[in-house]
Amino acid sequence: MRNQTDLDRRAGSTVRPLALNVVAGGAGFIGSHLCRALLDRGESVLCLDNLQTARPSNLRALEGQPRFRFLRHDISHPLPPELLRLAPRITRVWNLACPASPPLYQRDPEHTMLTNVLGTNHLLRLAETAKARFLLTSTSEVYGDPEIHPQAEDYRGHVSCTGPRACYDEGKRAAETLAFDYARAGRAAVRVARIFNTYGPNMDPNDGRVVSNLICQALRGDELTVYGDGSQTRSFCYVSDMVAGLMALMEADIEGTQPVNLGNPAEMTVNELLGHVVALTGTRAPVVHRPLPTDDPRRRRPDISRARALLDWAPQVPLAQGLEATCAWFAAELAAEPAAAGAAG
Repeated sequence: MRNQTDLDRRAGSTVRPLALNVVAGGAGFIGSHLCRALLDRGESVLCLDNLQTARPSNLRALEGQPRFRFLRHDISHPLPPELLRLAPRITRVWNLACPASPPLYQRDPEHTMLTNVLGTNHLLRLAETAKARFLLTSTSEVYGDPEIHPQAEDYRGHVSCTGPRACYDEGKRAAETLAFDYARAGRAAVRVARIFNTYGPNMDPNDGRVVSNLICQALRGDELTVYGDGSQTRSFCYVSDMVAGLMALMEADIEGTQPVNLGNPAEMTVNELLGHVVALTGTRAPVVHRPLPTDDPRRRRPDISRARALLDWAPQVPLAQGLEATCAWFAAELAAEPAAAGAAG
């Protein structure tokens, strides 16, 4: 992927409108869909990503578009001068820059924490300088292993601050604190989205999350892995619905410092999801059970009353439709694997 360094020169192109969206983490799963949606809306996008866990192929279809630019950068480090010089053109700053998959964010927990804290602060300062709106993608993990069900935004959570997931859970909680402190001080207009489980095309086949795990295992004919007895619950939101929610939240004229849950309130067990995947793929592979990961939440379901009231938003894509599209995408991604394995043999 091309690494843009001469941003000032390119920013002066007459084909670009003045307004500019900075999307940190824009090469990731949800970020790449957000970049596409903003471009489809006629806006300009600067995608900021260090590509540590993102898939560069997610942006392949966007490269070469006159209103899209990519800058490889790690937001835990100070933002580069060429980006800061674009502040007069920046109207929206989106922070999606952090691995959301437990295996990936636990791989380098120090970096995960610093991305959430230092990275968020760097982007908040950019939004303050640019007088731009700022949106932080937080997570349902701020609720931990919840004692309240479903989870509404006023629930303070049941989170371990010492466990292996704390780098992400507590990192996001600290990022929310920073964002709301900026808002209370009048330094930036912030929005905070607490994202619940999201799935769809552009997921990493090896990211270790339940939807990608089960679909890819089924397509490959591998054993189907279920952690625990499969009775733990999740709710699954298709990525196009999530992006629509994020965009609605960014554009909403809301006051105060209140996070907004975005997710699908339809709750199901992991075993029920497994049944959908088996029916969709026709796999006959056996199911194997593994121990539950440390601090894995037993139940997860968003209360989206606030999103309905403030944004007039609710998920629209049925699970069957979303899983079919996701399965088709993964099938295309994995199609070369047998040939590659044969060549290696």
